[in-house]
Amino acid sequence: MSYRDGIAPHGMQLINRVATPEQKQEFLDKADSLPRVQLDQRAVSDLEMIAIGGFSPLSGFMEHEDYERVVAQMRLANGLPWSIPITLSVDEAIAEPLKEGGLIRLDDTNGRFIGVLQLTQKYHYDKAKEAVNVYRTDDIKHPGVKVVYNQGSVNLAGPVWLLQRDPHSLFPKYQIDPAASRQMFKEKGWKTVVGFQTRNPIHRAHEYIQKCALETVDGLFLHPLVGATKEDDIPADVRMNCYEILLEHYYPQDRVILAINPAAMRYAGPREAIFHALVRKNYGCTHFIVGRDHAGVGDYYGTYDAQYIFDEFESAELGITPMMFEHAFFCQRTQQMATTKTSPSKPEERVHLSGTKVREMLRRGELPPPEFSRPEVAAELAKAMRIPVEAK
Repeated sequence: MSYRDGIAPHGMQLINRVATPEQKQEFLDKADSLPRVQLDQRAVSDLEMIAIGGFSPLSGFMEHEDYERVVAQMRLANGLPWSIPITLSVDEAIAEPLKEGGLIRLDDTNGRFIGVLQLTQKYHYDKAKEAVNVYRTDDIKHPGVKVVYNQGSVNLAGPVWLLQRDPHSLFPKYQIDPAASRQMFKEKGWKTVVGFQTRNPIHRAHEYIQKCALETVDGLFLHPLVGATKEDDIPADVRMNCYEILLEHYYPQDRVILAINPAAMRYAGPREAIFHALVRKNYGCTHFIVGRDHAGVGDYYGTYDAQYIFDEFESAELGITPMMFEHAFFCQRTQQMATTKTSPSKPEERVHLSGTKVREMLRRGELPPPEFSRPEVAAELAKAMRIPVEAK
């Protein structure tokens, strides 16, 4: 495959592990004879992302050598940058009878046969080491650390197949896989595309940095995450409604593509910023926006740690250009969005925005003001949270 017309995927090959009709039938014929492993929601998302090429160059769940080097050095065994371990962890009792070299049936959370793993390795791992290295903490209150400590003690590794690619149950028209997004960019003539990651409804600070970035590239790939998130995050359908409203009224229609990212959220802060950039590279983005506390949670990470971590890699080996933005705010003096680089205001004249603040206001029954959210978006959020639109 040639990438003359676009950025090469990570590792130079866009992985496709969706079973062919012939492979699918072969696996279905063996379904009742295969040992079963039931996946949780995050593992289902990981299987999907591997299969469609979003996690290229991974073709399956990580073997021990890749896992250990990713945890310790943010690289695969071959030296390629990779910052988040992609593993399938199970309890000892489940792992013990499984034979290396055999096939394993992978079921979703409802027990539906959705994939196959060719088991090449099963290995124990150090949960505390993974937590501290990847999340920079072993605090069980951290949502990512909590997942690590609650999951099984044995990792199952090997290549996978997704039995078939089904339309997304909620957002089928926005289910644009890496091969398709690359083709769309090519058809639009976009040579440079900036990706934007979000798990929150878009507020004015997001809009500001997206449009600043869009001034210097051909297109914006708005790529909200719709996989597993924390219980207190705004539901994906509400967020998608907000994105649609905002794009209809406030963005140039020919320069923005909205698509869903089926991955699960890790909340790994700096490491997840690298991870998110590499995933968007696989989707065909040449640039990636990194703002304040990217992929952070609580106060586990410094405000700009997710930007500093890019200095630990050579730009050529990442293969995607990060676009760094400071914390944007509404400047009361100039009556517009700004950062400390562009605003003459004093601290008391700045209205700082964040997804956390928006969520807190909504839970208190308050409507976000115009400085936080466009009125149409605020109304949609209020509707979803059953808050009267007249609320102050």
